[in-house]
Amino acid sequence: MKLYFYPGACSMAPHIVLRELGLTFDLDQVDLQAKKTKGGEDFGAVNPKGYVPALRLDDGEVLTEVAVVLQYLADLKPDAGLLPKAGTMERYRVLEWLNFISSEVHKQFSPFFNPKITPEWRANQLNLLGRRFDYLSARLGDRPYLTGAAFTVADAYLFTVLNWHKLFDIDLGKWPVLKDYHARIMARASVKDSLRAEGLAK
Repeated sequence: MKLYFYPGACSMAPHIVLRELGLTFDLDQVDLQAKKTKGGEDFGAVNPKGYVPALRLDDGEVLTEVAVVLQYLADLKPDAGLLPKAGTMERYRVLEWLNFISSEVHKQFSPFFNPKITPEWRANQLNLLGRRFDYLSARLGDRPYLTGAAFTVADAYLFTVLNWHKLFDIDLGKWPVLKDYHARIMARASVKDSLRAEGLAK
């Protein structure tokens, strides 16, 4: 398998999961402006949508969309427990979190990447994001992970987008539950290894 990624982008979530599962994979960094990869590929031909992640499977098929890639990877090693068994309410709860993170957390961060964001727009986005952080804090409570005691693909995704707080000077100290959660995930070997591999840590 090959994971096409951009350092620190949402492609870090499947990167973390690949390492959690101990799967064999290659990494190819994407220049999102030039639509070329370090390996010399035309990324526009890999994923015409133009963004990461993209996962090329051993048979040549390419999967896109972070939540789908995460589910695919988890199902390769179901006994690892990163995604509960199909048909169980536990699985639907993880899928519920994946959708919430995608549509209500990831999406609220997106405008911060726009260089044309105005102070008023930024303030509005901070307010929306703050409400999502309030909800996450209340739901997490004293649980170590989103669905309880077990780390799942949803935690890999939430950590990845929460990590963007550093890029935009958003103080997680206002949400101590989330700050502790972020630190707890950061301490995992798979996360440390992913950050180093993407050039974001020593």
